[in-house]
Amino acid sequence: MSSRTVRALALAATALLSATALAACGKSDDTASASGEAPALRLGYFPNITHAPALIGVKNGLFQQSLGSTKLEPKTFNAGPAAVEALFSGAIDATYIGPNPAINAWATSKGTAIKIIAGSTSGGAGLVVKEGINAPADLKGKKIATPQLGNTQDVALRAWLKSNGLNADQQGGGDVSVLPQDNATALQAFAQGAIDGAWVPEPNLSRMILESKGKLLVNEKDLWPNGQFVTTHLIVKQEFLKKYPATVKKLLQGHLAAEKLIATDNAGAQKAANEQLGALSGKPLKDEILASAFKNLTFTNDPVASSLYTSAQHAQDVGLLKPVDLKGIYDLGPLNELLKADGQPAVSDAAAS
Repeated sequence: MSSRTVRALALAATALLSATALAACGKSDDTASASGEAPALRLGYFPNITHAPALIGVKNGLFQQSLGSTKLEPKTFNAGPAAVEALFSGAIDATYIGPNPAINAWATSKGTAIKIIAGSTSGGAGLVVKEGINAPADLKGKKIATPQLGNTQDVALRAWLKSNGLNADQQGGGDVSVLPQDNATALQAFAQGAIDGAWVPEPNLSRMILESKGKLLVNEKDLWPNGQFVTTHLIVKQEFLKKYPATVKKLLQGHLAAEKLIATDNAGAQKAANEQLGALSGKPLKDEILASAFKNLTFTNDPVASSLYTSAQHAQDVGLLKPVDLKGIYDLGPLNELLKADGQPAVSDAAAS
């Protein structure tokens, strides 16, 4: 992350720790009963197909149905670091997010801010480039976009460049100029030829290929064992989890309902996700782009924990993260209780299978 983002997260984390300490002084833990339910749940997510369970859960009312009397207040973000800042500042209680911003939140707060409570999405990201770029060496002197400095795709690009003997600094210099920018800007810049490529999530990956005649130089799933890596998972603020465990469990029920809809009625799920995207952006995706994006993704409750630990190492290797102990970052107990009740296998937080 940039020094400005680090400072912002550090200040927000300090505020979060102070607020938690004050709350602890004023109340005993006994006030948060196991059946406690929040009056509202402020849920973050992104207008990306990689966040399809969130798009569907909001659009079809699955979250609200599960939450009952707790009011759902959804909020959207362009990329993970912005969502983390909102969580630290108290603007949201939980969010769908990529692995690296979740790791940064854990590291910045010294393990006190968040817990990962479920997987959501694997795959659906990669490096799209213009014609004429056929190998890593062809990227020298080129401009490549990512959604935000320190976000999951930004780290993936920088780690891949480094593994191929190319460097890129955080100021846009080096062998390859990495230019973090929001997804809408990157789409337009690629279409106009202002950038040479972008490491992006779906649906932008498919849009750049199908609308702007880009080509896929790197499909990120090819870089991971069995093609599985966490693109999106669900995190919650620890303070909220401790105070309102019943609400968090109901959030997970809504999440599972959205995942089940994708598995049992994929066409209906695509339609719901696209309608929600249209409501957020003003324009739904074309059918061919929607189908391409969904085909490139695996929706799973498994957080693919092994890939999280590898992502943390990648962030360290490119200078975006100091060494951090991730022990305790997961709390999969509530999810596994729901999976067991539904006859589904448990998921693991193990570093490797």
